[in-house]
Amino acid sequence: MLNKVILMGRLVKDPELRHTQNNTPVASFRLAVDRGYKRDQNNPQQQDADFIDIVVWQQQAEFVSKWFHKGQLVAVVGRLQQRDWKDRDGNNRTSIEVVASEVHFAEKKSDSYGSGGGQYPPPGASRSGPEPSNASQTPAALEPVTSSGFSELDDDDGELPF
Repeated sequence: MLNKVILMGRLVKDPELRHTQNNTPVASFRLAVDRGYKRDQNNPQQQDADFIDIVVWQQQAEFVSKWFHKGQLVAVVGRLQQRDWKDRDGNNRTSIEVVASEVHFAEKKSDSYGSGGGQYPPPGASRSGPEPSNASQTPAALEPVTSSGFSELDDDDGELPF
């Protein structure tokens, strides 16, 4: 049997990071994935989209919550999962989501930020989380911090961890 999902879409909002009772990180976000073009008499270029819930676990959840932001184009590989649960009123509910095994950037930084693409802040600009505890995990390209609080990045992405 095969259960594999591959999606490419834009984040509807910033990922939400939570922790389980056992302190396991889990991040969730929603992707807007285009279906293609809808042929409509009034608007022939109108696109339909599906909004798909994605769940990511452990270190990848922390990575996604730190580096991914609303509007970014991302690629997700995972499996489809159905969950049955009860709401506050005791009604039975069903959720269908993709449990991601891989999450990737799907566009260059220059194609998305500041060039008419998704208008989201640079990584870390809107985040108030702890910095990496090990200095060796910090990319060398992020070292000098300007007076505005943003890190300077050179054009060579070869030193970044992703």
